[in-house]
Amino acid sequence: MEVEGSSKKMIATQEEMVEAKVPLPYRDQCAHLLIPLNKCRQAEFYLPWKCEIERHAYEKCEYELVMERMLQMQKIREQEAKLKQTQKQGIPLA
Repeated sequence: MEVEGSSKKMIATQEEMVEAKVPLPYRDQCAHLLIPLNKCRQAEFYLPWKCEIERHAYEKCEYELVMERMLQMQKIREQEAKLKQTQKQGIPLA
């Protein structure tokens, strides 16, 4: 399953996310990394020095998604600014 506007694909299925009880806000392209992270956290009683590898992988994935969205938004803003400039130049002053 592909998410529109993103280069990452959804790896975890809806059924897997429901079974793992992943909250709706966290069901993104990184959910496939969150499922084993949450299992590890529960097994290790949420000790902060445990599950570091899983947490790092999940946080890196989330960071990459945020950076991708920021770049997309920057491109949109640049296109809008360019469009405004061309509209300003095209309207004669009376």
